[in-house]
Amino acid sequence: GNVEVPFIPARVVLQDFTGVPAVVDLAAMRDAVAALGGNPQKVNPLVPVDLVVDHSVQVDVYNDPKAVEKNKAIEMSRNKERFQFIKWGSKAFQNFRVVPPGAGIVHQVNLEYLARVVVNSADEEGGDKSAPVLYPDSCVGTDSHTTMIDGLGVAGWGVGGIEAEAAMLGQPIAMVLPLVVGFHLSGELGVGVTATDLVLTVVEMLRKKKVVGKFVEFYGPGVAKLSLADRATVANMGPEYGATMGFFPIDDVTLDYLTQTGRSDKHVELCRSYAKENGFFLVPETDAKAPRYDDTISLDLSTVVPCLSGPKRPHDRVALHQMPSDWKQCLSAPVGFKGFGLKPEHLDDQIEVTLGGGEKCTLKHGSIVIAAITSCTNTSNPEVMVASGLVAKAAVEKGLKMPAHIKTSLAPGSNVVTDYLIEANLLKPLEALGFGVVGYGCTTCIGNSGELDPAVTEAITSKDLVSCSVLSGNRNFEGRVHPLTRGNYLASPPLVVAYALAGRVDIDFEKEPIGTGKDGSPVFLRDIWPDNQLIKQTVAKVNTPAKYRDAYERIFTKRGFSIEKNVMRPIRSMKRMLSGKMLPSKGKDAWSILKVPGEGQQLFQWDPESTYIKQPPYFDGMTAEVSPVLGDAKKIKDARCLLLLGDSVTTDHISPAGNIALKSPAAKYLMDRGVERKDFNSYGARRGHDEVMARGTFANVRMVNELLKNEKVVAKCADQLKGAKGAPEAPKTLHVPSMTLDYVYNVAQRYANEDKCDMIVIAGLEYGTGSSRDWAAKGPYLLGMKAAIATTFERIHRSNLIGMGVLPLQFKDGESSGTHKLTGLETYTVHLPDTFDEIKPGMTIKVTAKAAPDGVNTTFDTTLRIDTMPEVGYFKNGGILQTVVRQLAK
Repeated sequence: GNVEVPFIPARVVLQDFTGVPAVVDLAAMRDAVAALGGNPQKVNPLVPVDLVVDHSVQVDVYNDPKAVEKNKAIEMSRNKERFQFIKWGSKAFQNFRVVPPGAGIVHQVNLEYLARVVVNSADEEGGDKSAPVLYPDSCVGTDSHTTMIDGLGVAGWGVGGIEAEAAMLGQPIAMVLPLVVGFHLSGELGVGVTATDLVLTVVEMLRKKKVVGKFVEFYGPGVAKLSLADRATVANMGPEYGATMGFFPIDDVTLDYLTQTGRSDKHVELCRSYAKENGFFLVPETDAKAPRYDDTISLDLSTVVPCLSGPKRPHDRVALHQMPSDWKQCLSAPVGFKGFGLKPEHLDDQIEVTLGGGEKCTLKHGSIVIAAITSCTNTSNPEVMVASGLVAKAAVEKGLKMPAHIKTSLAPGSNVVTDYLIEANLLKPLEALGFGVVGYGCTTCIGNSGELDPAVTEAITSKDLVSCSVLSGNRNFEGRVHPLTRGNYLASPPLVVAYALAGRVDIDFEKEPIGTGKDGSPVFLRDIWPDNQLIKQTVAKVNTPAKYRDAYERIFTKRGFSIEKNVMRPIRSMKRMLSGKMLPSKGKDAWSILKVPGEGQQLFQWDPESTYIKQPPYFDGMTAEVSPVLGDAKKIKDARCLLLLGDSVTTDHISPAGNIALKSPAAKYLMDRGVERKDFNSYGARRGHDEVMARGTFANVRMVNELLKNEKVVAKCADQLKGAKGAPEAPKTLHVPSMTLDYVYNVAQRYANEDKCDMIVIAGLEYGTGSSRDWAAKGPYLLGMKAAIATTFERIHRSNLIGMGVLPLQFKDGESSGTHKLTGLETYTVHLPDTFDEIKPGMTIKVTAKAAPDGVNTTFDTTLRIDTMPEVGYFKNGGILQTVVRQLAK
């Protein structure tokens, strides 16, 4: 049966897009505790928290020698208010440390520096040195790719922001002990095959295996053939294959990596002895000691071939040699995950473009307009990064040029990458092709790709071209990379360079040349692809422990942190911190000189005029006690369906992180408050402001609302549907009583204020897949959504919904909105028990869909996806934060 366990992680890691709302919530919780008569100082992290600012930098400037400095300056200007708030939090809360902009990507910094593998309590802030305790390192993070640390033998996974906040405050994470799937690896990767090819293959296999909510552990002789960086690449994409984590046990490769990245010999030996004494150390597999798992799957590494994934999902793998035919099929296939629905007469559409610099080019379907070497998934791996540099070097030597219409960028996950590329003499050839460093952060991987050349934008829009991006990221959902790139392919860094040189995704690399060399001869991919031995030799030469020590010393000691024992401790002496030796030249370290209003105050002084930071309404009217009876606030009667959605609706669809469309409720809100379009920033940057984020809920321009495909709606709203076309603008939905279309936020406001009715959302498989985005639950909650009924839920989103007091209801196996013939035009009543004591995890809940007068009523069973008793308590209290506030106020 289900075994419920409480889990308290050793550490919590945050990035700034999810970290800012977390600090907003902590500040609001202090206010709420004070309002209930408690001590607000009790709201303090009890476990170490590291917030790495990595999500704010955008690719505004590229192909420019000073791109890093210029983008950093724009980032600081654009995000000054957010950064001031983060800095306030670092001073106001104990056990809370901020790694400022420019350090790298949180998961790579975690892997290369923050992770301990084994924790010595004496080394922790406030630890008892007289009675030290050793325990395994573990962490949860507010970014789903926290799983990357599993490659180092550290148990870690992504959680929602609200769940992370509770964990910070000492609340155990309640979880049902998951099933464990053993992934047996044998053989070794072949020539020309990268870790990226491996992880895309693993993602495809495990999605088919259906491992959502399960642990995956890699074992077998093939594990020893993978470098630690390769393992981290595979572990990173755990969210893409659906597992809670993809774990690699500690072995000699793990310990070698700790040494390689500058950890002390003493600490490495501590990890070795502790792991072996406690049975955590991976030993060679024998028949007598073969691990036992709930289920197994296997892969011979030698069968992995070069590949990409796309055009719309990470698990839609395409072998490199099949790309030309697959792309051709995608163009004409019906609109879906593998189709764009083009009519035959439009398949060959193209347009001549004159760029801003005067260059001329031709764009067509499949033209690449963004090529980005980005993401911790790959930039943490020295072999694929060196391979990309070697491809660039060979291409430059042969005289190949980058097509002018492509926006190229390189955004390493840590400063170490730049250091070893420079020493290997590979950064200059990358820069020659436009892949110069633009910053140290997530950039294109999370949609911070910046604007395209205006002429390219106009061409794509006017001809409705299916343009493409190629990136070394981990997600390619529609609308994520850029609103205008409908096809998005994940690939290894060297393949990103190769495809960018070709300028299109439909090239057959076996038969077609990438371009023409300076001697007039055709240049094929095989002519510039490096052999494995050269890659390994180069990595061994330039990837040294000293680089990691030097890079992190530059980052941390300059900004007031000691790096002794690999533990960040604030340097108490401001005089020492501000000495010339501790800071770069005047004016460059904007973070250190950033002034913070209200610094030192324990309660944050909210600015009512701010459009970035606002006190959230979650605790408004909150009482110290909760009634044992479900009141009207919890019951769901005659609710309207706000949206009827299909399969694989992502948290990006629900709460986008990227651009704020000019025609959207969020844009109107900002402009009404004097914010100019150039200062909109992104939804991700405005997650500290509930009014903006509520208006940005279900605002992804690529979201498909099945409600608008209903025959009655099409017939009744034909003119309005025509008006809803054209991009990009926020999607619309139907206000059923009036049969009129409007933006989702506006319709929700009508239901709440005019009709005084509850709201639900109905969805298909994998609802809430993708990022661990708490705003994908907070936003619907603020719109008034009381329940989500889906065929299946992604793990983190299900937890987030409960954390906000929104009911997750799952159709019974084999059933869906389709099998029940639900149209979304009905009203819905959820038959909940009368008291909270009657609510049990996993119980069956009946739902009645009451059709219009000419329809048929339907009653069906659903499973309540409240999985643990603590989650019942969260629902009773109105959410996890309300639960914690009531506990702290007592």
